[in-house]
Amino acid sequence: MQSNILNTINSPIELRLINQKDLPQLAQELREFIINIVATKEGHLGASLGVVELTIALHYVFNTPEDLLIWDVGHQAYGHKILTGRKEIFHTNRQIDGVSGFPKRSESVYDAFGVGHASTSISAALGMAIASKLHGDLEKQHIAVIGDASIASGMAFEGLNHAGVTDANVLVILNDNAIGIDPSVGALKQYLTNVKKGIQKKNNIIKALNFDYSGPIDGHDIDKIISELKRLKTIKGPRFLHIITTKGKGLKQAEENQVKYHAPGKFDAITGDLISKSTSGLPPKYQDVFGYTIVELAKTNNKIVGITPAMPTGSSLKYMMDIFPDRAFDVGIAEQHAVTLAAGMATQGLIPFCNIYSTFLQRAYDQIIHDVALQQLPVIFCLDRAGLVGEDGATHHGVFDVSYLRCLPNLIIFAPRNEMELRNIMYTAQLGLQQPMAIRYPRGTGVTVDWKQPFSKIEIGKGIQLKEGSKLAVLSIGTIAKNISEAIEKSKNPDDIAHYDMRFVKPLDEVLLHTILKTFDAVITIEDNSIKGGFGSTVLEFAATHNYKNNIKILGIPDVFIEHGSVAELQKSIGLDVESLTEYFKLFL
Repeated sequence: MQSNILNTINSPIELRLINQKDLPQLAQELREFIINIVATKEGHLGASLGVVELTIALHYVFNTPEDLLIWDVGHQAYGHKILTGRKEIFHTNRQIDGVSGFPKRSESVYDAFGVGHASTSISAALGMAIASKLHGDLEKQHIAVIGDASIASGMAFEGLNHAGVTDANVLVILNDNAIGIDPSVGALKQYLTNVKKGIQKKNNIIKALNFDYSGPIDGHDIDKIISELKRLKTIKGPRFLHIITTKGKGLKQAEENQVKYHAPGKFDAITGDLISKSTSGLPPKYQDVFGYTIVELAKTNNKIVGITPAMPTGSSLKYMMDIFPDRAFDVGIAEQHAVTLAAGMATQGLIPFCNIYSTFLQRAYDQIIHDVALQQLPVIFCLDRAGLVGEDGATHHGVFDVSYLRCLPNLIIFAPRNEMELRNIMYTAQLGLQQPMAIRYPRGTGVTVDWKQPFSKIEIGKGIQLKEGSKLAVLSIGTIAKNISEAIEKSKNPDDIAHYDMRFVKPLDEVLLHTILKTFDAVITIEDNSIKGGFGSTVLEFAATHNYKNNIKILGIPDVFIEHGSVAELQKSIGLDVESLTEYFKLFL
């Protein structure tokens, strides 16, 4: 019986002592280890299975952590984490106080760069390589492992463009598997496909950028990868290795259904079958409310178009792409392009719904300002994953969008309390809107089973009172209203507490705010955005402008980066869960 090689490895130091002929067995053990843990603990699966051989080879050939290794995107780095001292705690992956689902500099010296967003690796590796040269360290290696969906991003090309005119010691490894989270798109993807088929001169794009190109080679042939890495290690300057892999390699279902098994939830580790959760009778996901509603609206308004940067499944724009393929666009990992594309469409009378995760819209901030808001173009931004997103952690929480958007002239900001509000604001937005609008809504399921109700127009800038009260006014935006309502119900004196859903951060309902501030001495604002510059700050600014002296308290995301854990756990940790709010209302009264 063969011994378990993985059990003997606590760092790459032990890995490099293994005979090369035993590495295929290690690859099999590493795959089984990842499968067994992700099957029960959940997380990203397919990406890490696809790079098992490459991961082993990189740590076998290079002197990590002295040689610097960057993963792009980080959800392919589970094998890397397991081989670099985190095997015994890997079962805590993505859980509160556990291992992060992405490489993280504060977690390990082997994590050279934090990578939760795509297409950063080449620029970071080049920066490190230039620093090494300035320090006089000419032997240090700097390796960027980038997926084919990530390399199509503008930032990746900016890095390649700069690296090609330096003598920096950079090795870019293209992990080419034709899929990111959804299938890769665009002309570069077609080019890479033709290279693999042998019907395209295989190195002209990369060679034109002054890289030493090699490949494509089989990314699951560990001996071939090691041989090529050893050769490339002896070459100076910018180098580029093109490897072909299969996402989900080693688990049949993950290979055959790569979209679903990117992050499949719980599954049977032996058969690979998903352990299904019954969703019958449950409210829909907010992303599906968006997806079904835009299709419904597009059927009656032929000016409506949909745009997403590489997230058709995650945003549910895929429903429109299936029914109206000429009017729904996946532009790849290219948030800046997505926003300006939408702006261009808006100039010609189209009504673009630009669906981008809140945390990814950060990457297109200048375009929002310069190309949309400044020109007062009616682009409708649908910000999925606003607020705390849970296990993906600090890189993915959408807790800054209110703060970074509300300072922009011309922009409307709306946060629906429930599914019907999301439907109705989408309906309202396509009725001749003359300025841009941002609609922010959370990840996960809503609160209403019977959500598909007739459309009604929402008055822009109009808040509503949800509950009357005599002593304390609670003002909220968005879906955090549910926790507030439950907390009020649990209070000893619920009749003391009034609750207002302000709905719009911008424009504020100033008439309603005047009424509230004249009626209540005590006011609490609650939001799932940063307390710095968010909705509460807006209310304080209004009060100061109009010389109100009320006792106003702000609750929301504190001025720190929130780590990973379930949304419920994270809400409890910062006092936004029902029990904490109930106690806060009690103390305040």
